[in-house]
Amino acid sequence: MATALDRWDEEGGAQELAWPLPYNASDLRDVERRVLECLGAALVSEWNDLPTDVQRRLFEHAASGKSHDAIVLKTRIARFLHDHKDASRER
Repeated sequence: MATALDRWDEEGGAQELAWPLPYNASDLRDVERRVLECLGAALVSEWNDLPTDVQRRLFEHAASGKSHDAIVLKTRIARFLHDHKDASRER
């Protein structure tokens, strides 16, 4: 049985787009990191209720960049979202 991630990949998955972050993560202050953590947690908790096209754009944005480990990051993000797919139901 194919998983949701497998089906998504079969449909084309996230396209390879260069969509760099508008900042360097190492330049963030602690308070800015905390804000991003809170926003990220809120996004994950609502992920299943987002339209598929929005999910894909957000995934592409999060997984893109000029990092040498972009494929590893993409896999980790996909796995994280899959593992936390029911977060909104646990509230």
